[in-house]
Amino acid sequence: MATPSVRPSATFLPYLALVGCNLLWAADYPLYHILLPDYLSPVVLLSAALISTALLALIPAIRGGVERVERKDVPTLVGAALLLGVIHKGSLMMGLSRTSPVDGSIINTIGPLVVLVLSVIIGQDRLSRTKVVGLLVGLSGAVALILMSSDSTRAISSIEGDLLVVAAVVATALYTVFLKRMLAKYNVATVLLWVYVISAALVLPFGLREALHTNFGAWSHRATATFVIIMCLLTYLPNFLYNYALRHIEPFRTSIFGYLQPVAAIALSVAMRLDTINLKTLLCALLVFSGIGIVLWSYRPKNKPHQP
Repeated sequence: MATPSVRPSATFLPYLALVGCNLLWAADYPLYHILLPDYLSPVVLLSAALISTALLALIPAIRGGVERVERKDVPTLVGAALLLGVIHKGSLMMGLSRTSPVDGSIINTIGPLVVLVLSVIIGQDRLSRTKVVGLLVGLSGAVALILMSSDSTRAISSIEGDLLVVAAVVATALYTVFLKRMLAKYNVATVLLWVYVISAALVLPFGLREALHTNFGAWSHRATATFVIIMCLLTYLPNFLYNYALRHIEPFRTSIFGYLQPVAAIALSVAMRLDTINLKTLLCALLVFSGIGIVLWSYRPKNKPHQP
């Protein structure tokens, strides 16, 4: 009997979603830095982003696309809300108000290493020489790419800010590894609804108090446009794409695509005429994509020896 063929879209779409969410997340570092802390405090921006995401997450619920969650899974989803919504977003925003986007991007490249270590510890993945090589190749390209950026554009950094970004990276890694089971059990819309409604409810009391003392009338057109872009494009959409990909792909293979973010950040700077592309930049980008390719190659199906 012939085995059923796998539709190309079934394997291609999760990877396309990974590319899309990382391209969107690449804009977090420069856009957050525009608003923080001159126009908004981190807790106000965090509250606004979580409320926007929660409202967008309600749309599938209205259309009947959300599943009923078992009571025993509620504590896990509350933990996911704390990790992704409160700790990750909150630490990232507070960190970027105290450090430069360049330093934040450098620290973000340790994400795949944290995911790999956690996956190996709990038995979800196994370490191999090929994976380590791909990780180091991609990491070298990402770090070299960022370090070649103009030092004149870097803001003053602090140890506190860098440590807060580290906390955001670790929170994302924990979410990536430990929520895999929930995404296998429930659809993405269900998980995101629970995660972001709980996150918004936890943070709103603190953000609302500070929002009342924010002078929105003093904002520049640039700050207003940046805020609208963050609320509309960088809240629900990248998280939906990421969780959709995580539902179908192993955690470490998912995290390795984070190396796309520094490449996309450079491209964004060029498009805004803040930087230029040169041969060194292209070579670093090649290293990043090579690292991703090596890691993905390590997951290729192994040919079993023929048994008579």
